[in-house]
Amino acid sequence: MTYKNHSNLLIIFVKNPVLGKVKTRLAKSIGDEKALKIYKYLIDHTCSVAGMTHADIEVWYSDFKVDQKNGVLPEAKTKVQIEGDLGEKMSFAFRQGFRNGYKRIVIIGSDCPEITSGHIDDAFQCLQISDIVLGPSVDGGYYLLGMKKWNPKLFQNIEWSTSRVYSQTVMAIKEGGLTLSKLGKLNDIDTIKDLNQSQLKQISF
Repeated sequence: MTYKNHSNLLIIFVKNPVLGKVKTRLAKSIGDEKALKIYKYLIDHTCSVAGMTHADIEVWYSDFKVDQKNGVLPEAKTKVQIEGDLGEKMSFAFRQGFRNGYKRIVIIGSDCPEITSGHIDDAFQCLQISDIVLGPSVDGGYYLLGMKKWNPKLFQNIEWSTSRVYSQTVMAIKEGGLTLSKLGKLNDIDTIKDLNQSQLKQISF
């Protein structure tokens, strides 16, 4: 059993795996059914990795809560994201976590097949010395964000789903006078190009 540090919270944002609703950019190249299979694989990978970390876990679904009792993360709490853009959704989740008494909170999505429990545990370690930790993704976004105090300005005036997300977030961190630690760059799976550059291309879906 993995020891849990109950001062740490890992939030996982996932989309409900519904045909035609996930990985829509990838689906344009490989079809909805295969895109759904890949996304389910990514969710399972993410949850498996999360289960090995030293943190409490919350899975936030996009549309409706899914019972995790028989899933890969039976210990996780499940919640539903609020309405709004991605920044508003993440900001709310962080605020709730800090209100519930957590000292360090890290959020990840479910698009990164390269992420490991080591990346996540390293992020919590970074928060011992820095205000913010970021894991940049190859496409100009980030696959991980962590903080030890709610900072809503990090979610404001960001051009979500563009190659400017990471740079704009770093600028907001600097303007706020916050200290930053950075993890290694990883690749998210959003397009056929991403898929072909990842280890997933060797898997038959």
